[in-house]
Amino acid sequence: MAPAAARVRAGPRQGAGQYAIGTLARNEAEAAGAQDALLLDHRGHLTEATGANLFLVVDGELHTPVPDCFLDGITRRVVIGLARSYGIRVVERHIPVGELESASEVFLTGTAYEVQPVRSIGGLTHASASRPGEVTRTLAFRPGEVTRTLADAYAKLVRS
Repeated sequence: MAPAAARVRAGPRQGAGQYAIGTLARNEAEAAGAQDALLLDHRGHLTEATGANLFLVVDGELHTPVPDCFLDGITRRVVIGLARSYGIRVVERHIPVGELESASEVFLTGTAYEVQPVRSIGGLTHASASRPGEVTRTLAFRPGEVTRTLADAYAKLVRS
């Protein structure tokens, strides 16, 4: 089942604390009606969901965070390879939260997720919020050509 929403949760993820922070973030997201949470590194850049790697499609290119503080998952590496084999440019970089607004598609990858589109991301705050932590916006996405192509290619690969 594709995540219906994801709340953004800041916090460092290192060593044994990764599992605990991910669990707490997911519990908080589920309590708010979401299915998962997006996590940030100590610089405020997007890293991953609580149990999956994150991808954004921006101008037809596949953008994914640099795995310098989170697990560079096997499914992530396979999807990157598939994207390149389909001629999709892959950009690994540090991604500020605000750049979610420029994404036309967002999806998560992982052993349990395979390639799952994200339909919305809620719980985002904006600098113009009148109170600290005030939720001011939710972003909506539709699975597009890149997500469908990679989901189909991954499914075909693992079922062959």
